[in-house]
Amino acid sequence: MPTLVYPQLPLDGLLRRAAVRDPAGWAIRAGRGRGRAGGAGTATFAELDARTDRIAAWLEEACGRRGARIGVANTLDAGFAAAYYGAVRSGNTAVLVNPLLKEAGLLHVCTAAAVEIAFVPTATAETLLKLADRLPALRTVVVTDAPDGVVPGDALPLAAVLDSAAERACLPPGRADLDADACIQFTTGTTGRPKGVRLSHRNLVANAAQIAAAHRLGSDSVTLNHLPLYHVMHLNSAVFAGSFQVLCPDPDPVASLALAAEVSATHYYGLPARLHALAADDRLAGPFPAGTSLTAVLSGGSALAPSAARALEERLGVPVVQGYGMAELSPLSHCQDPHDPKPGSVGKAVPGTEFRIVHLETRTPLDVYATGEVQVRGPQVTAGYLDRPCPALAPDGWFSTGDVGYRTEDGSLFLVDRLGDVFKYDNELVSPTAVERIVAADPRVADCVAAGWPDPVHGAVVWLGLVLRDAAAPAARRLDLADAVVEGANERLAGFEQIRRVDILDAVPRNHAGKPERAALRKDIRARAAAEAAAGAPGAAGAAAVAAPDAAEAVL
Repeated sequence: MPTLVYPQLPLDGLLRRAAVRDPAGWAIRAGRGRGRAGGAGTATFAELDARTDRIAAWLEEACGRRGARIGVANTLDAGFAAAYYGAVRSGNTAVLVNPLLKEAGLLHVCTAAAVEIAFVPTATAETLLKLADRLPALRTVVVTDAPDGVVPGDALPLAAVLDSAAERACLPPGRADLDADACIQFTTGTTGRPKGVRLSHRNLVANAAQIAAAHRLGSDSVTLNHLPLYHVMHLNSAVFAGSFQVLCPDPDPVASLALAAEVSATHYYGLPARLHALAADDRLAGPFPAGTSLTAVLSGGSALAPSAARALEERLGVPVVQGYGMAELSPLSHCQDPHDPKPGSVGKAVPGTEFRIVHLETRTPLDVYATGEVQVRGPQVTAGYLDRPCPALAPDGWFSTGDVGYRTEDGSLFLVDRLGDVFKYDNELVSPTAVERIVAADPRVADCVAAGWPDPVHGAVVWLGLVLRDAAAPAARRLDLADAVVEGANERLAGFEQIRRVDILDAVPRNHAGKPERAALRKDIRARAAAEAAAGAPGAAGAAAVAAPDAAEAVL
């Protein structure tokens, strides 16, 4: 296990350390503009630290005590960073609020975390104000994107918060116990209702150091974040390393490359869905225009298809790197080496982290290449969830991830699937992700999702939801295409992996992180299988059954 050395500091102490070391160094730039400064959305480390002081000072007075929970919407702008660190520096806990959530999601997050003050954009503020009578703990809403000071209802503009504390002296970093909660991050909810994960100062500082080491970030690094939201792993690791972060809110992937060239980016962060689009974009005809400045493209959130990764590597001339983690791991535990990525793997454990594979039933550790559940142990592992312990965390520190995979002799981790997604055909373990990988390689396929369809004879068989590239073709033509795709895939799949049922879909429903909505998918599949069984329909283990488009839409 690689050695990890990280500073014994509170989370916001990382920002103060960066401001002391390089006060005039650029910390964050949001959007386009000339030069490195780029306009009002830019801050040096000293400026970001000063804004953090002002927000912390205002919060100390507004809360009147330590330990309050402060909602902070992780929008892709510099204001998020100041509010996030300001909440922590004031002795309170930052609760990450996804600004893409609708009423039900916002109500769940703010109620579960008992959010008292929220720093959010206008659209989110309007929703919170509408829910005010159902959120008794919420006292104040601060709008972060109102430069003209016009805000809904009785909300406050962020400028008023900054101005009210303008004369306060420089505050010391937070004085919290390093094992106290610094941040609460909610899971994506792919396996149930989102859970609030408690992350301590130690968790987040340690993981910032781990990510900086794994991604090879330094004070001369320039990171281009082409993400729909600001993720704290990118914020904390860059602040730890003293790197310059450039935020690109433009969803156009080619425009993001132009911005990366403009700022001489060394690291490009993107989501798989956007990287897939970039790999297939005809406008990306030549090499990356910044020449040798870019050293790696880093993908996270879900798996990136190997074909897309290879295409990007060929077009950009740099490695495409993938990692692995989850909210409970602050979030990163594994990452490929940017200098030597191993295709198909999610890399080795980041410094200071152990991992092992255990048998799904006996829970005993397994040898290399044996498939089982992935367990992780390290300083980045959460202490538990909001108001309850973490059942996946053992007393000896091993965290059961719920993911199935195997390791190789060199310590690389290969993921197979989620524990709840894998299923057995007779006594053989089937990975829907492995089936999807084979199907997705067919050029006639735009997207796909696989799952287990309950079967009385074999336990379960493979069901495939298929999105065809030729979506406008006549129904008969689509049925022929689906048959051909299944036939080709089944030639490459083992007998127990054979696709037995197919539905043609308009799209695969995905959450904001780009992951298939598997929980809802499995529920619908079980309901359909039960309904067919009750109606005396034929078993699913025969030839592939292709549903008509209108029936397919009802599945998801």
